Amino acid sequence: MRYKKVILKRRSPTLAGFSRFNAITNGYSTKTKPVKPDPDESKSRTPGNTSAVFRLHELETHFCKRLSLELREGGWSRVTSAAAGRKVRCSKMESHSEVVAWLRSVFRTGVTIPLQFRLTQLSALLSLMEDNEAQIVDALRKDLGKPKFEAVLSEIDMVRNDICYAINNLKTWMTPEYVGTNLATKFDDCFIRREPFGVVLIIGAWNYPLQLILLPLVGAIAAGNCAVLKPSEISQATEQLLADLIPKYLSKECYVVMCGGAEETKKLLQNKFDHIFYTGSQSVARGILRAAADHLTPVTLELGGKSPCLIYGGVDIKTAAKRLVWAKYFNCGQSCVAPDYLLCDAETRDALLPAIREALEGFYGPDPQRCQDMGRIVTDKHWSHVMELLGRSKGRVVIGGESTREDKYIAPTVVVDIDETDALMQEEIFGPVLPIIALETVEEAIDFVNARESPLALYVFSDVPQLVTKVLENTRSGGFCSNDGIVHMTLPTLPFGGVGASGMGCYHGRWSFDTFSHKRGCMFRGWALERIGALRYPPYSDTNLSWLRWATTTKKSSCSVM
Repeated sequence: MRYKKVILKRRSPTLAGFSRFNAITNGYSTKTKPVKPDPDESKSRTPGNTSAVFRLHELETHFCKRLSLELREGGWSRVTSAAAGRKVRCSKMESHSEVVAWLRSVFRTGVTIPLQFRLTQLSALLSLMEDNEAQIVDALRKDLGKPKFEAVLSEIDMVRNDICYAINNLKTWMTPEYVGTNLATKFDDCFIRREPFGVVLIIGAWNYPLQLILLPLVGAIAAGNCAVLKPSEISQATEQLLADLIPKYLSKECYVVMCGGAEETKKLLQNKFDHIFYTGSQSVARGILRAAADHLTPVTLELGGKSPCLIYGGVDIKTAAKRLVWAKYFNCGQSCVAPDYLLCDAETRDALLPAIREALEGFYGPDPQRCQDMGRIVTDKHWSHVMELLGRSKGRVVIGGESTREDKYIAPTVVVDIDETDALMQEEIFGPVLPIIALETVEEAIDFVNARESPLALYVFSDVPQLVTKVLENTRSGGFCSNDGIVHMTLPTLPFGGVGASGMGCYHGRWSFDTFSHKRGCMFRGWALERIGALRYPPYSDTNLSWLRWATTTKKSSCSVM
């Protein structure tokens, strides 16, 4: 058959070779130069334009069908976890190491490399979100008491938008990026080729149990990786739903969902992965870093911390209160980017408290516990932890404070008259409790923030642009937003990630693709300019060194300061 030799070549463990099959998928081959991206083409594609995006090339179709038939001989099955009594997505192989080895062998066939395969899987993931919206909303309601509005806004639509953004731009992202050259390499093709790492591990968190698994998965698929997904066992309904739906929509040979608790995760981390993406607490992150160090595995950590909100320089009090209340009590305060505490002067605090009370009543009514729009704490253990922090606080509760253990309910609460030594200021609260600390100047507030670990987000409410800029330039945080909260992380065009203790690495949109890609520097050399190239050969001389330095040195550009 015409393509037989190419197919056999692509099935070899070497993925770096430039073949005609690679030329179709990555934009270049042994006989062609890297293709310049067409900006208009990526903009014109949409997920709904399936006739334009998903036309299978004859070679890709033949290759993928042949590989799929072979992989099905090993097969994948659904078994029951004896420990948890829940269905778990796993293979017929008994150990985690065998599952990872199986995925690695699949990756080495090259099946995840073609552009078409990645687009098809992303389209399937989009179908998963659209076909099962009601089931997703129901699972999130069971796990967190999350209202449909919040589930759609923060979980379903965020994932859908990221998938569509990746589909629309993936061909451009995969196109080799040309770089500048010097005189000695003037006739060479020098470019950056983004390649998948291989088999990656994605560990999700319980507070946004769908989003925090699927958003990284979008990047892993777009970059061409195989992936093991480990949802949080705390959000059991969503964990079960993911275990059921992922193998129905995505390639069973390339993406595996593994369920279980902390012990299962520890066993999983004993295996060598090519990248680990973790969202969760700082304490667990330390253990993941130690496990990754044994294999020298790169890690992306999306953690949290105490994200401050500063209000100085005059604001519209009622609007500021509404935006603050929405950001703080969204998902019952269980957001890693929720405002954890508020800094303002005493006069602003006194004006803000009645506005917060009015906003809360407008949002949730006189009895928030009866309101369908107010979520719940995820488990009894987490409820007890938040209530313990509140109980140990020496501050004064001025709003809320009510709670019901059986319902895992804590009322939206505001605490004043506390200082930096208070129990509420020692760790991330992760619940519907907002401490307010009175500091008279923005300079004091900046010093207060800088005396602590860098937060995942920092918010400033102010009508004075110079003050907002001052806070931005004199603090450090993962993300920054003025006059609102949380919304900055919803844009796929902005990177999302921490710094210092709040995390390392970033994702969303193009940054997810880059996080799961190796940036490989490539040079295609010919035989031209050998007279310059020969200057490097022994016997060395000062004359040759002078000429070579002239041909390769980067010169400082001249500029004038007005």
